[in-house]
Amino acid sequence: MSTQQEQGRLWVVATPLGNLGDMTPRAREVLASVDRVAAEDTRHSSRLLHHYGIETPMVALHDHNEAQRVEGLIAQMRDGASIALVSDAGTPLISDPGFRLVRAAHAAGIAVAPVPGACAAIAALSVAGLPSDRFVFEGFPPARQKARRDHFAALKDEVRTLIFYESPHRIEASLQDMVWAFGGTRQAVLARELTKTFETVLSLPLADLAARVATDLNQRRGELVVLLAGASEAATAGDGELRAMLTTLLDYLSPRDAAAVAARLTGERRNRLYSLALEVHDGLQRDA
Repeated sequence: MSTQQEQGRLWVVATPLGNLGDMTPRAREVLASVDRVAAEDTRHSSRLLHHYGIETPMVALHDHNEAQRVEGLIAQMRDGASIALVSDAGTPLISDPGFRLVRAAHAAGIAVAPVPGACAAIAALSVAGLPSDRFVFEGFPPARQKARRDHFAALKDEVRTLIFYESPHRIEASLQDMVWAFGGTRQAVLARELTKTFETVLSLPLADLAARVATDLNQRRGELVVLLAGASEAATAGDGELRAMLTTLLDYLSPRDAAAVAARLTGERRNRLYSLALEVHDGLQRDA
């Protein structure tokens, strides 16, 4: 028998986002058959296991103890134990703990096997109505405003659809900073409480979405995914509306003043609008 066969295995098991009907039969089978379940929050996961009558022992594995727990878990798998890794909801490692354990298992020659299932980022992308052939997952933005704005500003020209997670107590400020960085006309989607009782999917220009969340407490509750159109999509969708607005404003204002007013109305950067206003102005002069 080979060394690989004698060792245990690490199973990375996706669990439901909320609706327990999304638990796959294979996930139930693996969780019931392994020697131990490494869970982000054992209290949360115990309710899931209890629902399915699974009595597998659990050990906590979260951001604060993962570095200390990895060596012991690897030793158990080297001795033949099989361990299932789960997060509180969805697919482990996607903005959840587990990376150190998976990497250490590979380094130790222990087989790592996925048990696919729900993932909030992918579920949100599937219903967002934004381009899904190319996208980038950015996880949680920085907590502090300066770092968050710098992070968003660095992504301003990203052409792929952007996907973020955000917490309820930061979503309002985060959306306002997105308006600052990406402009108010960028198409955005807020996917909230996916698969749960109060699931909502809002698709609005970013400034309108920020205003909606600021005035509706319900949209600041639960698990939140924010998606933004990439820069190329935003340019295609937004420039026509901006040009139409500037055309009207230029009937009464100079290009500089028209850009200033448009910036106040849309949240777009004034420099970009001024360049666009000059293009529109020149076009109107040629057509006159």
